[in-house]
Amino acid sequence: MLAFTLRRAIQAVGVMIAVGIIAFSMFRFAGDPVNQMVGMDTSGAERAAIRKSLGLDDPVIVQFGRYVGNAAQFKFGVSYQFRLPVSNLLMERMPATLELAICATIFAMLSGILMGVYSALRRDTWLAHLFQAISLIGISLPTFLIGILLIYLFSVTLGWLPSFGRGDVVRIGWWTTGLLTLSGLKALIMPSITLGLFQMTLIMRLVRAEMLEVMRTDYIRFARARGLSTRAIHFGHALRNTLVPVITVAGLQFGSVIAFAIITETVFQWPGMGLLFVQAVQNVDIPIMAAYLMMVSLIFVTINLVVDILYTIVDPRLRSTVSRAH
Repeated sequence: MLAFTLRRAIQAVGVMIAVGIIAFSMFRFAGDPVNQMVGMDTSGAERAAIRKSLGLDDPVIVQFGRYVGNAAQFKFGVSYQFRLPVSNLLMERMPATLELAICATIFAMLSGILMGVYSALRRDTWLAHLFQAISLIGISLPTFLIGILLIYLFSVTLGWLPSFGRGDVVRIGWWTTGLLTLSGLKALIMPSITLGLFQMTLIMRLVRAEMLEVMRTDYIRFARARGLSTRAIHFGHALRNTLVPVITVAGLQFGSVIAFAIITETVFQWPGMGLLFVQAVQNVDIPIMAAYLMMVSLIFVTINLVVDILYTIVDPRLRSTVSRAH
């Protein structure tokens, strides 16, 4: 198990180095950031001085080495637009993005599992057909359109929920949360549903398919022959085995939720890292763009590592396979 974990960790480090190379290469040619920092009447000497102060005149290999060394220490330089350390900007916006992603994932997990189990066990009921229709809508409609429709219905038409912003937040150390205020909770509802709807439908369809498959296996027939109750068969045996692949999908989807929160944060003007990235793209703020890509990649790699480890813990067959491999 230890050797398996170390091998996965080494692979994760290799992925991060590759992402660092891609991020540095891509954003180096995104445009000249000096043009976004100065006015039209700025002289050539002043532009050259700014480029030198930012280290943009150094050789590419020197810039990349400096970038990788600083990134390993979570130092991503100074924002060209805000003239503040990028790490501070990301840390300031991170609570909003993580809070939104966690709430969206909880919504997707709870709703998806319940709807998937019901759709598998009660396939011919009208509610199961309704859940199937909802899953098709969640997969088919783009995220930004879902957000706009929710804003039109609950903000413009009914006036129940705010259409943008995070509401009132409470600061707990460096962390800020809107879960402790009424306006913060109301502001979180629509973005969470918008961001989690696709994941909810994916989990629902996966749980439904896995439950239908598991219910046809021999050990379920054997459990019925032993006289176990229907509740014990459905939830003690079938659902437990169904959740093994769900853990993998849900874990990896959490990284996707954070990465694709850009669209939701833009629609609802949610003050998170995704909105900061969009603003950085508009202003060619290369340090923020590169740092965001590195942080999202780190989240993906970390989640993937944790899911691999959890997978071997949950499924005894994988533990025996890993043990035989070593």
